[in-house]
Amino acid sequence: MPAEHPGEHAYRVRCTWQGSTGVGYRDYQREHLVSAPPAQDTLTLSADPAFLGSPDRLNPEQLLVMAAASCQLLSFLAVAARARVDVLGYSDDAVGVMPASDHPMRITRIGLRPRIVVAAGPTAEQVGHLVDVAHRECYIANSLSADVTVVPQVEVHG
Repeated sequence: MPAEHPGEHAYRVRCTWQGSTGVGYRDYQREHLVSAPPAQDTLTLSADPAFLGSPDRLNPEQLLVMAAASCQLLSFLAVAARARVDVLGYSDDAVGVMPASDHPMRITRIGLRPRIVVAAGPTAEQVGHLVDVAHRECYIANSLSADVTVVPQVEVHG
């Protein structure tokens, strides 16, 4: 689906799989390739091990949580840079939850817990406000039906 209107962005990916499902549900190969030309990277993905995939490969559920965490990071860095806050470090141990008993199955919540280190100047409360602004601007979180929460830990150096 190409971008049809000025100012619209389109994101194209290629997903390929080869094998046979004729061997039955338990035994068909779950590994597949994804890419997003012109980017050079190709990822080999699998299903979640709960769905008979390989634990050695990333799975779509992890990619969804990664996308939410990455978008929050990039949104925060942009907001902080515009506010002239010197961010020195950012790490996030994010978690997505998909209840097995909830149908249709889906990730219902994503918890982002960024640890943010900034240079002296702003207070932790001011940085927290920038985290909130970034969350409101995060297009991935805005695109999901899952509840996305951000609980930052802020450290001000200096």
